[in-house]
Amino acid sequence: MNIQNNSAYVQRHAFHLVDPSSMPILTSFSALTLVVGSTMYFHGYTAGFETALLGLIGVLACMFLWWRDITREGTLEGYHTNIVQLGLRYGMILFIVSEVMFFFAFFWAFFASSLTPTIEIGNIWPPKGINTFNALEIPLVNTLILLGSGVTITYAHHAITAGLKLEALWGLILTVVLAIIFTCFQAYEYLNADFKISDGIYGSCFFMATGFHGFHVIIGTIFIIVSLIRLNLNQFTTAHHFGFEAAAFYWHFVDVVWLFLYVAVYFWGGL
Repeated sequence: MNIQNNSAYVQRHAFHLVDPSSMPILTSFSALTLVVGSTMYFHGYTAGFETALLGLIGVLACMFLWWRDITREGTLEGYHTNIVQLGLRYGMILFIVSEVMFFFAFFWAFFASSLTPTIEIGNIWPPKGINTFNALEIPLVNTLILLGSGVTITYAHHAITAGLKLEALWGLILTVVLAIIFTCFQAYEYLNADFKISDGIYGSCFFMATGFHGFHVIIGTIFIIVSLIRLNLNQFTTAHHFGFEAAAFYWHFVDVVWLFLYVAVYFWGGL
C-alpha cells in the first residue's frame, strides 16, 4: 500500500522547472500570422495588412505577458538562483553569437562585392554614380555617440553593483538619450542620402547592414528603457540584476558592430 506524503513539496535543487505555459504556442501562432499577413500584403492580397497587423499585435502582447511572467519568477518567486542566472547568461551569449553570424553575412556580401568589383558595376568600388557619405561627418559623430553610450551603460552597471541607485538611473537615462540621438542622426542621414536601397549592390549592402544595425539600436533602446523602469521599481539588487546585464551585453554588441560598420562601410568603403 502506497502512503502519500501530504506535506509541502520542498525543492532540493537549484534549477528552475518551469510551469506549463500557453505563451510558446500563442507566440508561434502570432508569429505565423505576422509572416503570412506580411507576405499577403507585399503581394497585394486582400486583408494582407490587417492580417499582418493582427499578427504584430499578437506578438507584442505575447512578448509583454511572457516577459512579465519571467520577471515575476525572478523577482517575486525567487526561481532565478545563481545556477539559473548562469544558464540565462549562456543563453544570452549564444543569442549574441547568432546575431554576429547575422551581420557576418552582410559583411561577406559587402567585401565580396568591393574587393572584386564586377564589370556590371564598372570594375570599381564604389560603383560609378554613387556618392558615398563623408566618414568624418555624421558617421564619425554617431560613432562617438555610441562609444559614449557604452561608457554610460558601463557606469550604470558599476553603480548597480555598488548599490548606488541614483547614479545607476542617471547612467541609464544618459544611455537612452544618446541612443535616441544616434537614431535621429541615422534617420537624417537616410533622408539625405544620394542613393537608395535599389541602387545596385552598394545601396543594397549599405542599407541592409546599417538599417538592421539601426533596428538593433531601437531594440536595444527599448531593452534599456525596460531596465530603467525595473531599476526604478527596485527590482534589481547588487547581486541579482541579470535583466540589466542582458541589456548591457546586447548594447555592447551593438557598439562593436557599429565600429566594424564605420571602418568597413563608411571609411574604407567610401574611399
